[in-house]
Amino acid sequence: MVEAEKFVARQFLPDRQLVTNYRKIDCKKTSCADLLAELSSLPMLGERQVFGVTSFQSYSPTETERILRLLIPAQVDRVVIFSSPSSRTPKKSSSFFTAVAKIAEPVEFRRLSQREVESRIRANLQKDGIQVEPQAVTLLAELVAGNRGALEAETGKLVNYKQTGETVSVEDVRQIAAGYEVFNIFQVADVIVAGNTRKVLQMIESLLAAGNSAATVISLMLQHFISLYLVKNHKKPLGRRGFLIGKFTEQAVKYDNNRLERIIIDIADTEAQLRRGGLKPAMALQILALTLTGETGGAK
Repeated sequence: MVEAEKFVARQFLPDRQLVTNYRKIDCKKTSCADLLAELSSLPMLGERQVFGVTSFQSYSPTETERILRLLIPAQVDRVVIFSSPSSRTPKKSSSFFTAVAKIAEPVEFRRLSQREVESRIRANLQKDGIQVEPQAVTLLAELVAGNRGALEAETGKLVNYKQTGETVSVEDVRQIAAGYEVFNIFQVADVIVAGNTRKVLQMIESLLAAGNSAATVISLMLQHFISLYLVKNHKKPLGRRGFLIGKFTEQAVKYDNNRLERIIIDIADTEAQLRRGGLKPAMALQILALTLTGETGGAK
């Protein structure tokens, strides 16, 4: 959304005017009266003023109506981009969306599916004559996690890294793509499910040495096991992890509900201990790993 706003602004403003004639306004921090005053102002320089108005749904229906009424009829010297965060995406049947759509062009920035991401990765690389291994596509798609901006950024890095006619490998993705350490954190939970205590302890040591926080490792671990519980009981994982449902389903079979509930409680307890400063991060993670893999005699 941010990149799209910048793109629109550049279509109407020369580069030198972006600083003076492109205004970003956060509705959560700006009163309706102040926004109306801003939108009524004339361009300081040049022909147009572009406004990026974020969190537009923060206003009441009456305030929204006042703002939209100000924009009719449209003026050639004023371009307004309203945006609303994804967590509060309005229903298309809502009165808010209907009112805005009457005078504005609605554009939805939804998260891409796993299949869409993989297709775009191949297309972006093939434009520059670069091939990609199937496993590398899968790995990069999981790292991108449906984020359009991340998709463009990461494939752009690979285009700069490889030459025309070359092939992107899994190792290339590991070396170049941002967030590969986070992907390694995701793998910690997989190894716990596999019951490989020694490998889990090695991974934890490596992740902490690389600068990852224990809180991040524990948080992602917790999300993983909550997803297992949800898939086992409701056929749906936590958040936007639908593309991993096959793996979650296979892993969830290894546990009954009592064990999954115990694991979730154990992880949450460790997270709480870290916040209180009761244990050193490395020790807290090591004890948790031993507990979850059954090395401390916990129920299977």
